[in-house]
Amino acid sequence: MPNAAKTPPHRIAVLALEGVYPFELGIPRRVFAAAGDRYELATCTVDGRPVRSDADFTIGVEHGPEILRAADSVVIPPFSPALATADLDPAVAAALALIRPGTRLISICTGAYVLAAAGLLDGRPATTHWALADRFRRLFPRVRLDPDVLFVDDGDILTSAGAASGVDLCLHVLRRDHGAAVANHAARLAVVPPWRDGGQAQYIEQPVPAAGAVGTAATRAWALERLHLPLTLAELAGHAAMSTRTFARRFHDETGQSPGRWLTQQRVALARDLLESTDLTVDRIAGRVGFANAVSLRQHLHAAIGVSPLAYRRTFAGN
Repeated sequence: MPNAAKTPPHRIAVLALEGVYPFELGIPRRVFAAAGDRYELATCTVDGRPVRSDADFTIGVEHGPEILRAADSVVIPPFSPALATADLDPAVAAALALIRPGTRLISICTGAYVLAAAGLLDGRPATTHWALADRFRRLFPRVRLDPDVLFVDDGDILTSAGAASGVDLCLHVLRRDHGAAVANHAARLAVVPPWRDGGQAQYIEQPVPAAGAVGTAATRAWALERLHLPLTLAELAGHAAMSTRTFARRFHDETGQSPGRWLTQQRVALARDLLESTDLTVDRIAGRVGFANAVSLRQHLHAAIGVSPLAYRRTFAGN
């Protein structure tokens, strides 16, 4: 029998605008290239010419806006906040007009300003960097802005906060497209955490622990090896040799989350991995990750990603 036709790569166009941030501009290629030939990436500007970055150099690209016509996903990296306004530059508007309806749109930080100025976020949930939130709300009151989260996945439009949250969002997209194993591989290559939930708080004015201060990292590592156990706050604090109050405060300072929420997220992450990589029943997986029963696992998984365990397994098993 002839071999089945190979699935064509998902085409991603990265649109670099004036004042682009070089670090975030490189995130899509750094993450999606780790998935091998599953993606085809190209970078463009609105006219094919070089653009000034927010640093002391100019960035040249090989493509103009014509590649937007064939893109399956378009990423808009951030640019200088001074250039983020409620009015679209005519050249930017013309470039956006080339994007096919239904194309997945992904923005990082101030990239959300472009989507909002184009009217694409009206009535929809979105986020941007916390420091830009008040101005964003004034300019785009019809957008349901949530400045407290790392990223928002609203199906065909995804937005993220600043800097490293762009990595989180791209890993989330990679996981959504091809499952945990592929996303975890990309995370390992980039030497970053494989999963930070989109609902995790942005790190707003959190102090850096003093040198020599006792942290919770060792206890978090210890807990990850014991997710199958009903870990309590007292047990976690005891391992860290702290009072429960001190431990809870220090844990939140370091992770932006309560110990309970962090444990739930780690259990959901492990459950997703087991659903993808094993044939274990939902009941067995629930026990492996520390949920009381399959019902509890279903509830937590649905709250996190909106699907049941069986639906998740059908989507990702074998990817």
